[in-house]
Amino acid sequence: MEKRMFKVYAKNDEKIQLKVIPGHFVTSQSHITHYMDMTTMKTRCAEAGRIAAVLAQRYEATTPVDSIICLDGLEVVGAFLAEELAQAGVLSMNAHKTIYIVTPEFHQNGQILFRDNIQHMIRNRNVVILMGSITTGVTLHQCMESVLYYGGKIQGVSAIFSAVNKVAGIDINAVFHKQDIPNYESYHAQDCPMCKKQEKIDAIVNGYGYSKL
Repeated sequence: MEKRMFKVYAKNDEKIQLKVIPGHFVTSQSHITHYMDMTTMKTRCAEAGRIAAVLAQRYEATTPVDSIICLDGLEVVGAFLAEELAQAGVLSMNAHKTIYIVTPEFHQNGQILFRDNIQHMIRNRNVVILMGSITTGVTLHQCMESVLYYGGKIQGVSAIFSAVNKVAGIDINAVFHKQDIPNYESYHAQDCPMCKKQEKIDAIVNGYGYSKL
C-alpha cells in the first residue's frame, strides 16, 4: 500500500503534508477509496503545532473555548491548539485561560462517555471537538450527543480531514477537505462499487490507524 502513497499539501501552510493511500478501505461506518495516514501529524511536535495554528484561526478572535475534546489520538494537536488559543493577544477571546484537554471513553456498545472525575470539564463549558478524520459524521454525531448530555456547549468542530462540510448544522473546521483528495469517495457497505467489482479490501481503518488484510 505504501508504494501507492502520495502527499497533499495544506492550502494554509504548505509544510503540512497529508499522506494519502488510494485503495479499498473499510471503516466501521463505510467503505472509502483513500486512507489518510496521520501518524506523524499526531505525534511529531512540529507538525502538530502547525496543524493547531491553522485550526486556531477559526476560533481565536470569535469563540470562547474552555475544553477541547480529543478523539482519534489527537491529544498532542489538542494541547498545541489550547496553547494557540490561550496566547495573549488583543483579539484573543481565550488569552491566559486554562483550557482542558479531554479524551472521552468509548463503551463496548459504542457509547461515548465521560467519567465522574472528568465531567466538570464538560458541564457548562464551551467545548470544541477535535477529530482526525470525519467520513460520514456518525462518530462525530455520537460525540456531540454525549457532550450535550453531560451539559457541555459545543462551540465548534475541527478535524485534520473532513469529507463533509456540516454535521447537525455545525460547520466543520478542517485543514483538508474532500475536494483536496482526487477522486475521494465514501460508500455505504451495501452500495460499495469496489465490493461489487470484487476488488480486494486493503485494510480495516479507524482514527488510530490501519490493519492490513
